[in-house]
Amino acid sequence: MNDQTSNLQQPSWVRTKPGEATLNGVNWGGLKTLYIKEVRRFFKVQLQTVWGPAVTTMLYLIIFTVAMGRTGRMVLGHPFADFLAPGLIVMAMLQNSFANSSFSLLVGKIQGTIVDYLMPPLSTGELIAGLVGAAVTRAFLVGGAVWLAMALWPGVSVEVRHPLAALWFGLMGSLLLSFLGVLTSIWAEKFDHAAMITNFVVAPLSLLSGTFYSVEQLAPTFRAISHLNPFFYVISGFRYGFLEVTDSPLMVGAFGLLALNMALWATCYSLLRSGWKIKN
Repeated sequence: MNDQTSNLQQPSWVRTKPGEATLNGVNWGGLKTLYIKEVRRFFKVQLQTVWGPAVTTMLYLIIFTVAMGRTGRMVLGHPFADFLAPGLIVMAMLQNSFANSSFSLLVGKIQGTIVDYLMPPLSTGELIAGLVGAAVTRAFLVGGAVWLAMALWPGVSVEVRHPLAALWFGLMGSLLLSFLGVLTSIWAEKFDHAAMITNFVVAPLSLLSGTFYSVEQLAPTFRAISHLNPFFYVISGFRYGFLEVTDSPLMVGAFGLLALNMALWATCYSLLRSGWKIKN
């Protein structure tokens, strides 16, 4: 009788008792909203975030082709321009994936709007998925823009011969830099901190990863150091999708990058769940 009385007194719009969870499983609606918000944020300035990197990457191709390509130089059995193009495409993807994921939480902390990410009914995993998903989307848009520009440029072949290899290593590389960007946005307290990671970690690792040369041409010591660089496996595997040649063990790179991404995801999850430098 008492239960019936309490049910009658309870407003019709209250479906659960206070404190009881109302969302079970994945909050697909919230995840979709966060993802669209992050994509719209960078797509509103697409000239800067998508087409700008494509122009910059094309300048790399033009300069190096003019400087070294006219001599008929061959690398791994392919013309230098064809060897260079896939590395430039995936390098642009990596850098822009990091730039996107390292911005959201950091600008929220600086502007005091971090609550917009913490208050919605999103789990830690869903928050990471939304941020990383948008960063990967930007990476593939930039990669597509660069590929299109190179396809239209005379004297360069960007035919994709192994689409699955190109897709896998492009995805693994984009995820790698997305997770690194999330970690940077958690740790950083100002834009200078994020710029420091870009200048002293991302840029050197990407430029010294075999983008402009084959590591087989290096001395044994520097060749061994290059094989410790995860960017090297991303670029080498991505290049295999275009040229069918690689200077690294393909399976080692494929599964090694997967394991590294899983470790970075676990680190992001642990730090976000603990609220380190965000809630504290």
